[in-house]
Amino acid sequence: MAIQRRKINLGQSFIQLLLTAVLFLPACSRPITEESEPIRIDGSSTVYPITEAILKSIQSQQSEKIAKGIKIKADFSGTGGGFGKFCSGETDINGASRPISAVEMENCNRNQVRYIELPIAFDAVTVAVNSGNDWVQSMTIAELKQIWEPSAQAQINNWQQVRASWPSRALSLYGPGKDSGTFDYFTEAIVGQAGSSRTDYVYSEDDEVLVNGIAQDPNALGYFGYAYYEQNANKLKAVAIDSGSDPVAPTRETVENGSYRPLTRPLFIYVNAKRAQENRALETFVEFYLDNAKELVSEVGYIPLPEEGYHLARIQFQKFEVGTVFEGSSEFNLTIEELLRKQAKFEPER
Repeated sequence: MAIQRRKINLGQSFIQLLLTAVLFLPACSRPITEESEPIRIDGSSTVYPITEAILKSIQSQQSEKIAKGIKIKADFSGTGGGFGKFCSGETDINGASRPISAVEMENCNRNQVRYIELPIAFDAVTVAVNSGNDWVQSMTIAELKQIWEPSAQAQINNWQQVRASWPSRALSLYGPGKDSGTFDYFTEAIVGQAGSSRTDYVYSEDDEVLVNGIAQDPNALGYFGYAYYEQNANKLKAVAIDSGSDPVAPTRETVENGSYRPLTRPLFIYVNAKRAQENRALETFVEFYLDNAKELVSEVGYIPLPEEGYHLARIQFQKFEVGTVFEGSSEFNLTIEELLRKQAKFEPER
């Protein structure tokens, strides 16, 4: 039985967060006024909950030393969709669940958009099934590839086709759309090529749509960022991943010790360097973001970097060091410690 292809239209469901925010006004700095340029944020739905928590934190920390009247518009259209806007100069910050790609680097360069790459958290791409699924505890990389590779389209549509001991039940798939960084990362890590995937599945850039779909479908399988699983653990079941040794479940501990492979990854914000230099409100917002990320990342459900990671990011931002340490592609099996070493060795573009 083939899975019906259904595209979720998010045209009316992008979260439009247009708020009058408040930002700290440091002494002896360029003033922030109500005439300051609005801050425009887009990108990854995986990163969005962190940004949303930052905005709520800003609103709750009002005092006489806080400048009022700064407008912030935060959307999510996926990492790739967001980079399209960011590299054309439409936005100031792009949330990204993977590093900027070579094509996106060329696009930014063509439009003279210089960017500052700031890691803000670690994530575990989580493969999830319905909470009532009593036959799947773990899956191998080979089984995931068998399900998601392009040749599986209209062919692999029953759980028993994947593993003979599983029941003969329809296999319903849910996953991010093609503009998602999670889609790029997962397909490259599992199938072997970014963007190489079957298309006959329910897809959306809104992870809540995927969560709700899996929660309501007893035959479902899907994937998204860890925070969306943690916030809905009563409705979903995470699948342990066997990458060649023992199955490993996605947890904060397995991300920190590097054993959840190959679906562990860093999360980023990319900041338009020229805009940050020209707009004091944007500069102050990013400083606030980095100062509060560690606590809020944990609250949201992702894995924070060690304090050293945020310290390195602050230095990089304060120096307006532009460029990327990833050379246009994702790195799999990257540990938090390895990311910190890459940050420490960062050589800014000239």
